[in-house]
Amino acid sequence: MAGEVADTLMAVDPNTERGRVYCMFFKIKASVNTDPEKIETLLTRSVVEIIPSDESLRKLLLLGERLRIKLGIDPTSPNIHIGRAVALLKLRDFQNLGHTVVFIIGDATGVIGDTSDKESERPMLSRADVEKNLTEYVSQAKKILDPNLLEVRRNSEWLLKLDYSAIGDQADAFSVADFISRDNIKRRLDGGKRVSLREVLYPLMQGYDSVAIKADVELGGTDQRFNLLAGRVLQGKAGQSPQHIVMSELILGTDGRKMSSSWGNTINLNDAPQDMFGKVMSIPDSLIETYFVHCTRVPLNVVKNILTKSPRDSKFDLALEIVRMYHGDVESKKAGERFVSVFSKGEISEEDATPALFSEGQTYADALVHAGLVASRTELRRLVSAGAVTSVTTGEAIADMNNEPVEGEILRIGKRRIAKMIKNK
Repeated sequence: MAGEVADTLMAVDPNTERGRVYCMFFKIKASVNTDPEKIETLLTRSVVEIIPSDESLRKLLLLGERLRIKLGIDPTSPNIHIGRAVALLKLRDFQNLGHTVVFIIGDATGVIGDTSDKESERPMLSRADVEKNLTEYVSQAKKILDPNLLEVRRNSEWLLKLDYSAIGDQADAFSVADFISRDNIKRRLDGGKRVSLREVLYPLMQGYDSVAIKADVELGGTDQRFNLLAGRVLQGKAGQSPQHIVMSELILGTDGRKMSSSWGNTINLNDAPQDMFGKVMSIPDSLIETYFVHCTRVPLNVVKNILTKSPRDSKFDLALEIVRMYHGDVESKKAGERFVSVFSKGEISEEDATPALFSEGQTYADALVHAGLVASRTELRRLVSAGAVTSVTTGEAIADMNNEPVEGEILRIGKRRIAKMIKNK
């Protein structure tokens, strides 16, 4: 009987009301893998901390019940980058054991803005901006997640229905001291920077997401600790069993700072194969092992062997694997071959260049920063000072980034970035 119900569960669409009912009420032991070795890997790879403890979550997983695993992502930019994919890969690990993933698109929280990792007030986004950004979020997430064990929700479903009475009741579970004792908030207050009351609401909103979808486990980065704990508090207040929390490593970007869309140092799941390959090859050597462990699922014993190679060869293997994950074997191989021809043999063609659009009156700097070919004007100035920005077209270094670009010109930026200047018509 259990097997029949499990087959039925796998056959329904989890994004329909009927599918959600099945996912909520039928936790089938027969369809959940309780292999202790696989559970141990799940609880250790890319995991920094588990609350209340790894032992309590291990015992829960060994019971063999189908759990609801939650991750929310705010669409503050159009792209999901591989820093966020660390949690998506952990969600897939849970799916591989048979658990149901609830992927929450924060179309309500995205308007408010999470301040967890910010040193200044995050500006509010318009609802139109959020809607535009989230257009391809599900398709990007499905590059990693199994649609058969995936429930996709928007948190506007429940957050926009709350009234002042409900919000006041939730807020009563926390003190102002709880909020302002957080490291980044304390630094901002000590430095005389503004902290808006709007920012105080965000942890309540994320916490209530856990209540609304009855989460058993929530994933998040270490910077999300306060928000994740808010879910446990509000679930307890609502009479639910508080969720377990699994926190993962924060991944640094191509320039060695925290990966962030606002800094332009991301490797995006939707990047073209060649762009993705080149970005991976541009990361600092010190991040190769971190990317292998947290951004791929290459077995760790294989990673250990790869790391015995030179940094360049190890990084090349890493780039092949990351492109393969998101674009397949054929595109990965082609990207690797093209990289070798361009950067080892010195061959450059127009198809290897990233378009850098500019309008009348704009400069090289405007176009290159906007195209994401450099993280900032500061980085560009540093590269220019080092003579690392050259015109492939003329063979000369470009000394002034404040000049208007030449239509069709090909630039080499640093060792591995190539741009083609294209004027907006």
